Formats: sequence, C-alpha cells, structure tokens
Amino acid sequence: MPKSNNKIMELEKYPPKFTTIEDERPSLEKTQKLVGGLVELIELTSGDQLLVNEEGLVKGLPLNEYATYIASHMSNLTYPYGIKGNAVLLQGDARWID
Repeated sequence: MPKSNNKIMELEKYPPKFTTIEDERPSLEKTQKLVGGLVELIELTSGDQLLVNEEGLVKGLPLNEYATYIASHMSNLTYPYGIKGNAVLLQGDARWID
C-alpha cells in the first residue's frame, strides 16, 4: 500500500475490508480501528450485528458491496447509497447487545 498522510485516499485505492468476529466481544476502540472511524451499529434480522463507518458516505469512502448486500437483505433499513468503507460483522459471543 502506498504511503499517504490521507487515510481516505488510501482507502479509495483499495477495496474496503469486511471482517467477521464470532468468539469475543471487541472493544469500541478495536471496532473504530477496523471501520476507520466512528461506528454505526446495524441490527440484522438474523440476530447478528453489522458495524460500519458512520461517516463513510460524507467522507467519500468506497462502496463496500458485501456489507451493502448484507445490510439491504438482512435489516429493516434501506441504504440507497450503500455502505461505504470497512465493515465488521459480529456474530455469537461477539455481539455487543444481547
């Protein structure tokens, strides 16, 4: 990955990441690092939770197609512009709220 002081520019050149955590509840600080900023929690109909960058759209982060698909098909919300930036799927013991 090229060196850059602008983290948004680095993300725009590479596909966003999608991380799944199943075994241990991650801290807020860890999830903020994984999504690259403020965390928004999306409750999925499966009982899992999807954590995304709350400011992904306004920061111009790239579309995360996999996270957008999951959020659009497994939540009661709509995402006309898609999920932008990195995302974290929490399953099982990793869920923040039981």
